[in-house]
Amino acid sequence: MEHCDHSKLVLITENESRLRCRHCNLTIKANELDGGHCPECYEESGVRRYDFEEIPAKPSGSVKYRCETCHAIIDSK
Repeated sequence: MEHCDHSKLVLITENESRLRCRHCNLTIKANELDGGHCPECYEESGVRRYDFEEIPAKPSGSVKYRCETCHAIIDSK
């Protein structure tokens, strides 16, 4: 696994639960899934993957960031 310095961070501001693909770690809202499969996995490999884990809505006061390079979720707590 390559080291990532997390230099391209995006603030996650929404307070609703999301789904994370167990293969590529894409984080997406359930209503944004087109056909129910992971769009990132499908674009990269042509494989339709439906294996997601739910990420609950963050509690108020918590600030999270997503690295655009490696898709890691970083909690500022």
